[in-house]
Amino acid sequence: MVRSTLSAAEARRVTLAAQGFGAPARDAVGTRTLTTTIGRLGLLQIDSVNVFERSHYLPLFARLGAYDKSTLDRLTMRRSGPYAEYWAHEAAFLPRADLPLFRWRMDAYRERDARPNRIAGVERTASVRRELRALLATEGPLPASAVEHEANVRRGPWWGWSDVKAGLEQMFRWGEVVSAGRAGFERVYALPDQVLPAGTLEGAPDRHTAVTELVGRAARAFGVGTRADLADYFRLRADDTTAAITELEERGELVPVRVEGWRDPAWLHADARVPRHVAADAVLSPFDPVVWFRRRAERMYDFHYRIEIYTPAPKRVFGYYVLPVLQDDRLTGRVDLKSDRQRGVLRVRTAWQEPGEQLDAERLAATLRRAAAWQGLDGVEVTDRGTAAGAVAAALGVALVPHEAADDADAAEAAPGDDAVA
Repeated sequence: MVRSTLSAAEARRVTLAAQGFGAPARDAVGTRTLTTTIGRLGLLQIDSVNVFERSHYLPLFARLGAYDKSTLDRLTMRRSGPYAEYWAHEAAFLPRADLPLFRWRMDAYRERDARPNRIAGVERTASVRRELRALLATEGPLPASAVEHEANVRRGPWWGWSDVKAGLEQMFRWGEVVSAGRAGFERVYALPDQVLPAGTLEGAPDRHTAVTELVGRAARAFGVGTRADLADYFRLRADDTTAAITELEERGELVPVRVEGWRDPAWLHADARVPRHVAADAVLSPFDPVVWFRRRAERMYDFHYRIEIYTPAPKRVFGYYVLPVLQDDRLTGRVDLKSDRQRGVLRVRTAWQEPGEQLDAERLAATLRRAAAWQGLDGVEVTDRGTAAGAVAAALGVALVPHEAADDADAAEAAPGDDAVA
């Protein structure tokens, strides 16, 4: 049945079903399930903050429950794995076979970097880039830290990017080097022919064809979305997205719909399901597709969300690393989590119920227990900060503990580098 309208609740359920929520629980999660879920999402956004858990692990836990992170590492971190990295939404793991869909973006970055306001940085690293190409050709894939260079020093209060790092990142943006896994959590760089089949990037589709494919994938991943939603998924230009939507609508892959409460026109993917109910219990990464486009999260869930990592502690409202709480098709609360590995506890540093929502503390307690067990922690501890702290502690059967100044002092852990996005 072709739909021309959706209620607000139906739109939420369409998206959550498209995103992989509501599937029956699995006894074991292996490579095939992880691969299928990543394929549904299209990518896993990378972020360097590791207070609770690195971001790219969390969307899979939210949808699948506990899984062996080393299995995902074998897929994403190894030189020979099926996944690579590129600027897809932000820095992200994506199927290596999808890199040609971003060849046009590599070319666009090169053109941008040649503009008068940026060319000085490119010219400054020209000799370094020549040396780096020769070094990679001789020694094979390397992380930036393995390259000895007199300019490779730290500058400023965060990450001082040397000319070596800047040169590698320029080449990475342009497709002159590609990712070859990670060493620890540091990206390893390689010449394309060292990790990709010959001619992979040279045989890439043109910009319009690639963008149309990406918009179609965004629509499938979201189920329903406005032009802005579909553009944001892979960070596409509005005019390119409009042209792609027109073509996909003509093909019958996208169907125009009106969504209750949405000002802008929307499109429903032809294969999207409209379930009557979505059973979900999860805490979401700040960089989960459900919430990564903050305007969409506010429109769909009435959830105003800003990550406060880089906000000075006295000015934070909800906490340092705050994760939205998903219960069925609503965002009912938020929790600030930290894996305290020395003490073996998952520390709930703040817990909040969203105004107008009914946070089920028992369900959240069960979610937190699962998260602690997945992290190899023995228990959950709740501080006395937040409108839901008492209810969550009671549901866990633990006493509230005092909120400490140290709970607000994690800024040093968030050094914004090439993977950090606020």
